[in-house]
Amino acid sequence: MTRFAEFHDKSLTQRDAFWAEQAQLIDWHTPPQQICDYSNPPFARWFAGGTTNLCHNAVDRHLAARGDQAALIAISTETDTERTYTFHELHAEVQRMAASLKALGVGKGDRVLIYMPMIAEAAFAMLACTRIGALHSVVFGGFASGSLASRIDDATPKVIVSADAGSRGGKGVPYKPLLDEAISLAQHKPSAVLLADRGLVAMNLVAGRDHLWADMRQKHLNDQMPCEWVDATHPSYTLYTSGTTGKPKGVQRDTGGYAVALAASMKHIFMGQPGETYFSTSDIGWVVGHSYIIYGPLIAGMATIMYEGLPTRPDAGIWWSLVEKYKVTVMFSAPTAVRVLKKQDPALLKKYDVSSLRALFLAGEPLDEPTARWISDSLGVPIIDNYWQTESGWPILTIANGIEKKDSKFGSPGIPMYGYNVKLVHESTGEELTGADEKGVVVIEGPTPPGFMQTVWQDDERFVKTYWQSVPGKMVYSTFDWGIRDKDGYFYILGRTDDVINVAGHRLGTREIEESISSHPNVAEVAVVGVADNLKGQVAMAFAVVKDTSGLTDDAARAKLEGEIMKVVDGQLGAVARPARVLFVTALPKTRSGKVLRRAIQAVSEGRDPGDLSTMDDPTPLTQIKGFFSA
Repeated sequence: MTRFAEFHDKSLTQRDAFWAEQAQLIDWHTPPQQICDYSNPPFARWFAGGTTNLCHNAVDRHLAARGDQAALIAISTETDTERTYTFHELHAEVQRMAASLKALGVGKGDRVLIYMPMIAEAAFAMLACTRIGALHSVVFGGFASGSLASRIDDATPKVIVSADAGSRGGKGVPYKPLLDEAISLAQHKPSAVLLADRGLVAMNLVAGRDHLWADMRQKHLNDQMPCEWVDATHPSYTLYTSGTTGKPKGVQRDTGGYAVALAASMKHIFMGQPGETYFSTSDIGWVVGHSYIIYGPLIAGMATIMYEGLPTRPDAGIWWSLVEKYKVTVMFSAPTAVRVLKKQDPALLKKYDVSSLRALFLAGEPLDEPTARWISDSLGVPIIDNYWQTESGWPILTIANGIEKKDSKFGSPGIPMYGYNVKLVHESTGEELTGADEKGVVVIEGPTPPGFMQTVWQDDERFVKTYWQSVPGKMVYSTFDWGIRDKDGYFYILGRTDDVINVAGHRLGTREIEESISSHPNVAEVAVVGVADNLKGQVAMAFAVVKDTSGLTDDAARAKLEGEIMKVVDGQLGAVARPARVLFVTALPKTRSGKVLRRAIQAVSEGRDPGDLSTMDDPTPLTQIKGFFSA
């Protein structure tokens, strides 16, 4: 079978036969008894009755054939270090980490929260958790104590794995003080903290709770830790994603379905071969880092590059120098990174031999056509956009050149992948839109394919209500993204239908930012919207009504208050959530029933027509906001 249309059709009409075939791409301890159990929609149980292990498939099964081959290449331009671990060496380090976690009381089903920079120990920790059947919950190192505390309380980890510091632009970014504060804020207290000391900042250790990885590693240097065979439906990890309410959602992923989905995607979409090198420039705090830094490439028997540093340091040729040095065949990055490189010396794109590179995949936010065309012309390799979510675990829309060569269309992430029954529906009626260029909500009919989220951690009701009941009269999974489909079946993503914004590939809940800003004592009311930005795709823009305006007499006073508010957001959520601006208004535009007109605010902020304002109570606030952008 070579035609993708036939391949995709089989994945839907002969679902079990199709996925039984894909399941042969991984090792099973016990073969699956049932391919898909969809007896309780919308909960899909994939490969029920089968037992396997994610770490085994990523590491152990390669030892016999390619044990001395490169597996993990840890590079930091921040600390000028570079270390390659073979599969044998990675296997040894993961066993040491697994033995250390076991010694600290971690067992099957327990949670381990990982708050780490992009260093090899973070990969060891993730693989060690899945090795012993524990669930890892990785929290992005850029999150502040408040955000970290909320995730600690939701995941209730037995152990937290962290480090003294990360590094950005050559400067140490302390993690330990943020972690200590988060634990003090959290109601749940972990029994132990395991710390990698990089020597970047001094650490104050808490007696009885804090343990140094170097000491634990030495204790368990030669320990053998066999893989724990777990049910295919056993959770492998939780990963938090912003929602339309202040409380982040813990996306829960299974084991067997995820392993099969990644193995299939490495073959059909990324076309990665054993012995080759994969380079994803993401962070393990995001889903791309889980699927395509750690698990996907290793499952495929590839070496994977784990990179700590900026795309412009020591210069904007650093990534391409790594492509040349390690003969990278598949690369995965984000449109924002490409837009950053677009501002640098173009000669740096031609300085290195990137002929090993078969394709550059881009995802995380919509890829605009000019950026796609520029990087394609500059690098001289195919640019393949792809669209997916934390919830899906692997691409929903892209091009599967491993099945059939298809041309990319600049500005489009592609067509629906095998296993995904993607539709466009009318937001109000739920009616399916079948014509070309009709705008609708992108939805997926159940059952969702292997690798997709199982549920929201400890909240099945929220999973159903949030994702499956938002389209009137239909039980379909909503992506909460607007889209259109052209006459050739290629999709174009037009932005969010909810209050989540996409800043440089990071999903941020505007309500979370609003709650943080509202905690400033002089803020009475605030609205945060995502505004289009040439570099980051979107930025958060805040419009605040203050309680006491007597001090806001000039620009300096307003700038001082704006700085104070930004510090509050930095402290509670982290710099990643900091709005681009906090603008002070006398009132927020609202409907007569009191609902804030966020879409109208966003429209005038972007210089667009705000549309029907017949329900607006008073036009003055919107006119004031418009004035900020027309000056």
